[in-house]
Amino acid sequence: MPRKVKTLDEAAPPLIDHVGFRLFGASAAWQERFATEMRAAGYAWFGEARAALVPHIDRSGTRQSDLTGRLGMTKQAVQQLVDALAADGIVERRTDPEDARGRLVGFTNDGLRMLADANVVKQRIEADYRRRLGAKAWRALEDGLAALLKVQERRVD
Repeated sequence: MPRKVKTLDEAAPPLIDHVGFRLFGASAAWQERFATEMRAAGYAWFGEARAALVPHIDRSGTRQSDLTGRLGMTKQAVQQLVDALAADGIVERRTDPEDARGRLVGFTNDGLRMLADANVVKQRIEADYRRRLGAKAWRALEDGLAALLKVQERRVD
């Protein structure tokens, strides 16, 4: 009697519905809308890899080595992203006032304008979500997400 060989589909566990899947989907949808609106606002590079660097740069500037750690990327990869944002006039490298040998990556005036425009886009998306969900459901969502973040923070500590 021939042996039956399991196919990959037979061996694979089912894809289950779970909160992580919905959180991931909602986050991806928000990020895509944000990037689309930022591109429409004149920042054509939003949605590209270099845009991922922006939220990791402190308003007072950040050491490039710290960006490497925050992003979990190689020094060379972060260097390329910083170079691309610098070429766009969004960031610049400055001497670290606490260590003359160190360099900080900081926002230029154009970069600060981009951050202000990003705040407007974020507020517009949030207002749309609040309108779609209604005030009560919106508050529940905010409270629930805040509670989840607190649980995660306690887990990390």
